[in-house]
Amino acid sequence: MNIGGKLFAYGALLYFTIATVYGLMSHDPIGTTVIAMTGGLAFLVAFYSLFTSKRVGPLPEDNEIARIEDADTDYGFFSPHSIWPLALGFSTFLFVMGFVFANWLAVLGVIALLYSVFGLIFEYYRGDFAN
Repeated sequence: MNIGGKLFAYGALLYFTIATVYGLMSHDPIGTTVIAMTGGLAFLVAFYSLFTSKRVGPLPEDNEIARIEDADTDYGFFSPHSIWPLALGFSTFLFVMGFVFANWLAVLGVIALLYSVFGLIFEYYRGDFAN
């Protein structure tokens, strides 16, 4: 986590430098503010990562001679054959496009979104993959 924190700290420094140079050369207050706020966000992530790394201690990615086996291998269970994430993405797309084009499309998107969420949650409780 220490390496990631340093990477974000260097990014924050880079964005603040770019914001200063951009502000002096272009006199554009909006662009300068956006770049400076990007640096602020990078600073927030860097501060959190570096502060947390002091409390957690060194991780395997902080050790230069660490092997892959040194990391925690339990990342959780992810279904390799599930169609429901695609259905969730498509129904979210329908819902957002409903705001742009028509209210009935947003209602259809909400119905599809609810169906997709319940399908994802109860995927292993029914059908071919029931336990």
